[in-house]
Amino acid sequence: MARKMKTMDGNTAAAHVSYAFTDVAAIFPITPSSNMAELADEWAAQGRKNIFGQRVEIVEMQSEGGAAGAVHGSLQAGALTTTYTASQGLLLMIPNMYKIAGELLPGVFHVSARVVGANAISIFGDHSDVMATRQTGFALLAESSVQQVMDLAAVAHLSAIKGKVPFLNFFDGFRTSHEIQKIEVLEYEELAELLDWQALDEFRRSSLNPDHPTLRGTVQNSDIHFQQREVSNRYYQNLPEIVEGYMAQITKLTGREYHLFNYYGAPDADRMIIAMGSMCEAIEEVVDYLNAKGEKVGLLTVHLYRPFSIEHFMKYIPRTVEKIAVLDRTKEMGAFAEPLYLDVKAAFYGKEWVPQIVGGRCGVGGKDVIPSHIQGVFENLKAASPKDHFTVGIIDDVNHISLPLGQDIDTTVPGTTACKFWGLGSDGTVGANKSAIKIIGDHTDMYAQAYFAYDSKKSGGVTISHLRFGKQPIKSPYLINKADFIACHNQSYIYNYPVLDGLKKGGSFLLNCSWSQAEIASKLPAAMKRYIKENDIEFYTIDAVGIAEEIGLGGRINMIMQSAFFKIADIIPLHDAMRFLKEAVAKSYGNKGEKVVAMNHAAIDKGIHSIVKIHVPADWKDALDEAVQRKEIPDFIKQVLVPMNRQEGDQLPVSAFLDMENGTFPLGTSAYEKRGIAIHVPEWVADNCIQCNQCSYVCPHAVIRPLLLNEEEFSAAPEGFCTKAAVGLKDLHFRLAVSPYDCTGCGNCAQICPAKKKALQMKPLATQLGQASLWEYAMMISPKVTPINVFTVKGSQFEQPLLEFSGACAGCGETPYAKLVSALW
Repeated sequence: MARKMKTMDGNTAAAHVSYAFTDVAAIFPITPSSNMAELADEWAAQGRKNIFGQRVEIVEMQSEGGAAGAVHGSLQAGALTTTYTASQGLLLMIPNMYKIAGELLPGVFHVSARVVGANAISIFGDHSDVMATRQTGFALLAESSVQQVMDLAAVAHLSAIKGKVPFLNFFDGFRTSHEIQKIEVLEYEELAELLDWQALDEFRRSSLNPDHPTLRGTVQNSDIHFQQREVSNRYYQNLPEIVEGYMAQITKLTGREYHLFNYYGAPDADRMIIAMGSMCEAIEEVVDYLNAKGEKVGLLTVHLYRPFSIEHFMKYIPRTVEKIAVLDRTKEMGAFAEPLYLDVKAAFYGKEWVPQIVGGRCGVGGKDVIPSHIQGVFENLKAASPKDHFTVGIIDDVNHISLPLGQDIDTTVPGTTACKFWGLGSDGTVGANKSAIKIIGDHTDMYAQAYFAYDSKKSGGVTISHLRFGKQPIKSPYLINKADFIACHNQSYIYNYPVLDGLKKGGSFLLNCSWSQAEIASKLPAAMKRYIKENDIEFYTIDAVGIAEEIGLGGRINMIMQSAFFKIADIIPLHDAMRFLKEAVAKSYGNKGEKVVAMNHAAIDKGIHSIVKIHVPADWKDALDEAVQRKEIPDFIKQVLVPMNRQEGDQLPVSAFLDMENGTFPLGTSAYEKRGIAIHVPEWVADNCIQCNQCSYVCPHAVIRPLLLNEEEFSAAPEGFCTKAAVGLKDLHFRLAVSPYDCTGCGNCAQICPAKKKALQMKPLATQLGQASLWEYAMMISPKVTPINVFTVKGSQFEQPLLEFSGACAGCGETPYAKLVSALW
């Protein structure tokens, strides 16, 4: 039968399936798994029923350990129980995992696999957390895509109930958990038919109950403990066939073939990669690409990692394979090699047929795994003696174990349109793109994929939305590096980031800026002008900020930019796109009133009609870079921070971190970022200022500072450095200095100003950039000893704050306190 298609991310797919089989969910949030628990909680509140016709009981605990303990107790009481976690949160559950597995309880943990913090914390995905649990007795089931999460999460629940072994069902954090795809949805009626109701009844009847009491969780001596650990072996021996059986039923339902190990590629392959997780989708693309060119390569995707069935593993590997590369997405310090590699080597031990096996690490810490990386792995296997114990995707000039980058190949399915959007955290770009992907996915026969790369600064950080559309299913679990369309939603980004990197010849570029056609030539960097001309880029601008302010939307430019995108990209008919956009607005903002809906509808209309096509003159091809004079900055800033801030950290070699082997970074680095992300920044009106310093007091980022200058400092001040006589302080001059490039534009300073005529007025960033050089001089002014009490609002603000230019959200209410304490320390 035709199954319903829906656009969703991996977390939603896991939550949809898990809710069906769950009586109780004991939860505690941790990125990037929180969405699963939030959705289950939301659905329960709405009265959604599971396959048993009941609303799931959601219990939020106060820690991950508490959640795992609640899962354990709930399972012992006969309730099918689930939790959702990742990283350190999962590790805190390990003690209870041993108990749950040892007592043969059919719980399921859904894990969006994430880095375990070691030298540093990271919210992104690898398998270090999952690998830390492989000794607990939980079965480990892996998925590579959003569709697989939908299909195989059901296998985890069904197999746990029938096999009496708990499951850890995992998929890559962010790359799969937050990737949006158009997928087929399994209905609860279908899932209910697959359940072994007799096994479920047996589980419920064996629960702890005062009507038939038993003793569990005993303390044992050495005389019997070993024997009782061995007696449950049969459950693990039987489990692979149980899982394979349920996979066969999912295959029958969906037409998508699943096995414990899925082979993809040439039936007579001579080289093969073995891997698990989202990288397998990228490997499949490269396999297709190389085989189309006459090579013979393949991929074995691991789904059931524990228990590891050697019988099923050997079943699907072509006997023509001569060389195998095993890719692990984890780093196990001190080990001879990583876990999957060692398991594969062990599987072939003592066999008559043993291919040459090498192994390496890739994707650690959420590092993108792209086709050229995989091509390099296959190229390594061509060598007579392929490199073993290698790394992929980095330049290791210290240990010298990294593979060279493969060819820059394009494995995208023909007919796929790739689009990138550079946005600012909190400007609505990500939300609008989620709306766009659902519009195209749910209202057309096109397939759609979306992934959102976030800066760790949250609000105010860089966001890069990666959207793909096409007539065929889309794999490509990596960032877009070959785009048909790029939009930049913040004009300052063109100076700070390589926004045009990867834009195809003849592609389209949309820039949100306040510049007219006549001003563009003098504003764009020379490298950007050359790229646009040399690659025949269709160049458009739109003053989305001006339109948003005119309409009353402030800095929310998302709908303006979205409608402009639909017009330029021409993916679906424009009238349909506008209708769907306006319907989405009504659904999203309807509860905020008709006025808000009307403003957003006006933004959509304005976005279509306000696009300006820029004429690109021939002389742009010969644009010359301006000589830039920079003051001397520390080596760390030049060699590490600047590339990181430019989104070019992937290109840094291992040697760049030799002085930071334990994860230590120097302090004060944010002072060099100069992000320039504000739309408006404060301008000081000296004549109106009453010198109360309240503006500095409330500034979350320490970007506005009161200064006291003596006559010598005043005389040496650069042009434009205006001051006024300091109130109550003889022979001193007062100034409020503002750093326009560090300001986030929250406006707290202007709002708090108590003067009858505001001493601070918010002005467009472009008009205030001249303050930057004045700020540099201001930071050279020495502190003054005055009779003003430092424990007053006014006096405290003349002290040097030690928390400057933090990554907090614009207008943060917390950092002013920390900043104040640091100044008074």
